[in-house]
Amino acid sequence: MTSPDTAAIPATVRLAGHRTPILANLITYVVLILAALITLAPFALSFLTAFKSPKQFASTSALSWPNPFTVDNFSALFSQEGFLSPVAVTAQVVVVITVGQLLFSIMAAYAFARMEFRGRDTLFWVYLATLMVPQVVTVIPLYAIFTEVGLRNTFWSLVLPFVFGSPYAVFLLREYFRGIPQDILDAARIDGAGSWRILWLIVVPLARPIIATLTIITVVSHWNNFMWPLIITTGKDWQVLTVATAALQSQYNANWTLVMAATTLAMAPLLIVFAIFQRHIVNSISLTGFK
Repeated sequence: MTSPDTAAIPATVRLAGHRTPILANLITYVVLILAALITLAPFALSFLTAFKSPKQFASTSALSWPNPFTVDNFSALFSQEGFLSPVAVTAQVVVVITVGQLLFSIMAAYAFARMEFRGRDTLFWVYLATLMVPQVVTVIPLYAIFTEVGLRNTFWSLVLPFVFGSPYAVFLLREYFRGIPQDILDAARIDGAGSWRILWLIVVPLARPIIATLTIITVVSHWNNFMWPLIITTGKDWQVLTVATAALQSQYNANWTLVMAATTLAMAPLLIVFAIFQRHIVNSISLTGFK
């Protein structure tokens, strides 16, 4: 049975009301699918081209499937272009910077979040304000400093500007640490735990989701870092993957299969890391309340 109010509504109006959400959902999915295709198209182009021979690339569509698959481009990267060294240098740089940033950012964030000292909030906001300073502003002073102390074109010149934490990491961790219930920390202090034990045995284990997220962000940003390694290093001794790929593109401007193989090689570790740890990003967003 239908209520009097429902019966009074014409059938065509009720049908139109049902169609409106369906049409809205359909439009939403179409827009999302188009956005996904636009986003994924460059990755697909790079992957497909990397497994083609130059002859296939010149004679077939850019997004056509390689027939047959060939790994000659990757073999050429390692055997002829010496790409093993840039990959190894980049991996070392990323590991050292990630460990350093996590270590120093965790300690600084805990101090700003849970320790009382004079000028704490002022110092934090001044430090956070450095996020507004573009990297290009600090490049020349940093270059002059490393040149004066004789560290230009060394491993330490690649890691020292970034290893002691970052304002973004400190801010992210501080906001999370402030959300940990104070009762847990007070109970640990009553049991005789000091600040160091509370930080490393209680706070850090509770903050594993946000630390995992920060690890992913740090790895991705410094794996893709280009400007500073390009400026501070010369030659191939300490050349990172991004700089080596850019040099390859300039050297082999017509051989796009080799260039795309290098690009795929640079992207693959990041895609694997994201696929494995993507749930930690979702967990950290839900736990911290960031929108």
